[in-house]
Amino acid sequence: QVQLVESGGGSVQPGGSLRLSCAASGFTFRNYHMTWVRQAPGKGLEWVSTIKSVGTTSYADSVKGRFTISRDNAKSTVYLQMNSLKPEDTAVYYCAVPSGVRGQGTQVTVSS
Repeated sequence: QVQLVESGGGSVQPGGSLRLSCAASGFTFRNYHMTWVRQAPGKGLEWVSTIKSVGTTSYADSVKGRFTISRDNAKSTVYLQMNSLKPEDTAVYYCAVPSGVRGQGTQVTVSS
């Protein structure tokens, strides 16, 4: 079955950087679009970024220019490089497949 395991979260000051990873298994990774979503405290899920199977990327306006999504098909892993972090980026970050299956999430906290 599909399994997604996120890692790389933590606490950083505004302006800092983090790199999230999502290790996937149970499906043919290279054939699937992969998405990052996040959920801030008390709010609903928010789409962050998607990378298609062919490598095309898209971003929410709130993160465009600061976040970069990438994938390594040989490692069945998708990444989210997050730079110039802001307090409003504080959330649990999940990777997801098109069916909606998500991992357990990784917490990102941006605070001074």
